[in-house]
Amino acid sequence: MQGVDPAWLPDVAFRPIGIRRTLIRGSGPLVDTVHGEVAGACERFGGSVSRESGSYDLVLELDGDDGSEGFVYGRGDGCTTVTASGARGLLYGFFHVVRLGETAFLDDARRASYQPESALRMLDHWDNVAVHPVMGQVERGYAGGSLFWEDGRARGDLERVRAYGRLLAACGINAVAVNNVNVHATEARLLTDRIGEVADIAGALRPYGIRTHLSVTFAAPVVLGGLASADPLDESVRAWWAEATARVYTAIPDFGGFVVKADSEGQPGPFAYGRSHADGANMLAAALAPHGGSVHWRAFVYNHHQDWRNRSTDRARAAYDHFVPLDGEFADNAVLQVKHGPMDFQVREPVSPLIGAMPGTRLAVELQATQEYTGQQRHVCWLGPMWSEVLRFGTDGESSVGASARGGLVAVANVGDDPFWTGHPLAQANLYTFGRLAWDPNADPHHVLDEWIRLTFGPGPGPGLAAGLRSILDGSWRTYEKYTAPLGVGFMVQPGHHYGPSVDGYEYSPWGTYHFADRDGVGVDRSVATGTGYAGQYAKPWADVYESPLSCPDELLLFFHHVSYGHMLHSGKTVIQHIYDTHFEGVAEVEAARERWASLVDLVEPARHARVAERFEEQLRSAREWRDQVNSYFFRKSGVADERGRTIY
Repeated sequence: MQGVDPAWLPDVAFRPIGIRRTLIRGSGPLVDTVHGEVAGACERFGGSVSRESGSYDLVLELDGDDGSEGFVYGRGDGCTTVTASGARGLLYGFFHVVRLGETAFLDDARRASYQPESALRMLDHWDNVAVHPVMGQVERGYAGGSLFWEDGRARGDLERVRAYGRLLAACGINAVAVNNVNVHATEARLLTDRIGEVADIAGALRPYGIRTHLSVTFAAPVVLGGLASADPLDESVRAWWAEATARVYTAIPDFGGFVVKADSEGQPGPFAYGRSHADGANMLAAALAPHGGSVHWRAFVYNHHQDWRNRSTDRARAAYDHFVPLDGEFADNAVLQVKHGPMDFQVREPVSPLIGAMPGTRLAVELQATQEYTGQQRHVCWLGPMWSEVLRFGTDGESSVGASARGGLVAVANVGDDPFWTGHPLAQANLYTFGRLAWDPNADPHHVLDEWIRLTFGPGPGPGLAAGLRSILDGSWRTYEKYTAPLGVGFMVQPGHHYGPSVDGYEYSPWGTYHFADRDGVGVDRSVATGTGYAGQYAKPWADVYESPLSCPDELLLFFHHVSYGHMLHSGKTVIQHIYDTHFEGVAEVEAARERWASLVDLVEPARHARVAERFEEQLRSAREWRDQVNSYFFRKSGVADERGRTIY
């Protein structure tokens, strides 16, 4: 699409296909999409595409259409082949060839099968149809306005949405929720009289195999249907949902399902009627089941009116306490969507103990590409290593999070109508990495990063450019961690907008986000022996590992324990010296990354380079502010000087 940043699909990525002869076998809308992609490449580079038998360099063949997404790739006798038994599989196989580039047409390769680990790989957009007076156009959005909505309606020109669907298919994403989980009045009506607008968006995404989902309010029968109740066991309520859902499928036959945030942060839910979350989810699951849809029921349920004086109350416990007793009670097409950590997408927190604790329930694991607490797409913070650690974590010492996510992997989206899609051009790497890790949670994230660099900046970018980008992005998550909240304690951000440091910003709030720093120490005691008991929610061996400050990993120490400033870490440093050192190191690493980016000025397209350079200036300013506020705060609390004699304000 002219005028839209191509991200990881620049024209040059299609040249190896476009200069060759390609045969496409099969029929159907997605096969037509593949044909159009190949034909466009051939038109630009001089090759040919046909549906007739003959001699070819590339054969893309659909053998039936069973709905599967896998494909078989191989090369021999001078021909590269992709065979799939499902149309989506052929689409993903085509993009596999694009990723391989020229190597797909060189050495012979044995036939190998590729199959996504997760059947659902989804992005949740927190987009508001109308501009909300508090949340704006996109809640927690850092890349401009909504891709889908403008001036209270669906955008009239959906070509950019189609281009977005193309980018998502190229990294393996197959589902999108198009509106905010905090469903306001305008969004609620998308379910009924405005479903045609959702259908238009679905039509733009469909050519690339993307199924559309919709966030709905649990109170819809009251808000939209005029009923007196939204009780999930009330037959009139269940009938209303069944009828409303049937109308949705009339408009969008391949509709994916509903996303629901209930009894959470003020959103209505089944608790108002004395019902369980299984009751609420199963009501919607029953309405969706005849049509093949699913309900994604978010497990982000906790008391957000806590008393900071009461140290026995622990927000981290909430999801486990609410949902584990309900294991086995959810319908087969009800998916419990669980944040990867027990709090709220912090730069460092443990994996949620809920994952792996509900074997009788389909769980989806939710990540956040939006960087709400990791720099808001103004800071470079590539999250691939964090996500890989989460997905490979053995919940009981063996079963991984990725394997436990039978309901799929979901990320809060980080795109908008910004010319570079993600505000910060390098934040595109997070979106791409999520898609690739959702397809294969065991993939090496560094290999994925190299793949993104090669695609985005051209096949075989100069060694200086590739090495420079890799050095800037590879350690950026840990750099961000160094200059922000230390040792897993979390938050310490400005209330409301969550950008920039405020060590006590949430310390006396009702949100349950405390660090309990005093003159003697810092951290939250979540042990079974003396604290909130949260550590006991884990299966062994993790319950034992986290229970004691002697065995707890350094990076999570303050999440699980309140310790003195002189407590010795496994690294050989005291807690207070670790805080000082890492905050100075983090700023120094940002300074080095900024200089490395500046050195690439002649190797990167000018507008892209200028945008990143501008973001680096803000990142460095913010990192210095974090360093000075955090170090000063803890110096004043502890009275312990920096052993290296540096200035602590």
